[in-house]
Formats: sequence, C-alpha cells, structure tokens
Amino acid sequence: MSKLNELKSHLKKGNIYKRDELQKWSSSIDRHLSQLTSNGVLKKVGPGLYHFPKKNAFGFEPPADQLLIKKFLDNDNFLITSFNSYNALGVGTTQLYNKQIVYNHLRSGDIRLGNKLFTFKKKSAFPPKPTKEFLVVDLINNLDYLAEDQPKILEKALEKAMSLNKHSLGHAIEKYGTPRTRKLLAKKLLLCQKN
Repeated sequence: MSKLNELKSHLKKGNIYKRDELQKWSSSIDRHLSQLTSNGVLKKVGPGLYHFPKKNAFGFEPPADQLLIKKFLDNDNFLITSFNSYNALGVGTTQLYNKQIVYNHLRSGDIRLGNKLFTFKKKSAFPPKPTKEFLVVDLINNLDYLAEDQPKILEKALEKAMSLNKHSLGHAIEKYGTPRTRKLLAKKLLLCQKN
C-alpha cells in the first residue's frame, strides 16, 4: 500500500482533521495533503483544517458549523450566535445579518472556516445556549453595531428586560453585560422598583 493510500485508510467521511493529527500517518504530510486536496478527497476548510466530505444526492455536504468551530478551537466551550437572534425578542429588530459571531475564550477576529466568515469574540463568560435574558443584555452590548434606529431599539429592549424574570436578568447583567449595559439596565430596574 502506498503511503498516500495508507493515510487515506485512516480518514472517515464527514470528519474534520487538523494537519497535526494527520501527521502521525504520513512522513511527508504537506505533499500528501496537497495531493489529497488537488484530487478532491480532502477540502481545506480553514487554517490547517481539512474536511473529508460525505457525498449526498446534491453533491458534497459541507461540515456543520458546530464541528468546524469545535475542531478549530480544539474545545466545545463556545457559543455561535448572530444579531438575527435579537429578532425573536420582538423589540423591533428586523434587519437580517449574514455574520455569525462565535463567543469563546481563545480567539478574536474574522476567520473564514469552510465557505463562511465567522467573527470570533473573546469573552470571559457566555451561556451554553442563549436565553432571552442573555439576548437582551447582548443586544444592548452590541447596540452600536445594529443597522436599525438605535435609540428606539434600546427603549424597547429596556422595556422587554423589565418583563423578564428579574433573578435571571440580574444574573445575565452581572455575568454578560458590559459596564455601559449594566449601568443602563440597573437604572431601568431602579426606576421600575420606585414606580
């Protein structure tokens, strides 16, 4: 068996591999990777990342975002979100954004993985899944980046915050809010308590 076929024998369809992982099965990994990508067996999907795509009736299946990011970061401690998530809050955001944001503890910056551009943002904390409380806090954190009428959206987001569970909201403000967001929400909570 040729060295190239030996390397191929270790690959499983649908998996994503790091160059370093494949190195253990090849003494000339860069040459082999070049051959495998040029003949379409592997697809390069990111810096040092290779996908062995499965084929379906429509062609090759792209790797799932979750898998790509997990392999890229080497862990599963991240949250994939988008400004589109705010639309579910019913605070007047209707714009559609094609940018996906990845909150994580390791990387920052725009990185192309597969055929998508992800914006990695280093955060000290984020929930495993977005809750309404988290989304309100996150919306206010990111207000400056929204293409809508920002003062109007802020007013509605603050109103929405007051209708949520106060304990969960307090936790979300404390854990995920920027200093500005904390200040705005604390002021609104105080006003509500006085009325």
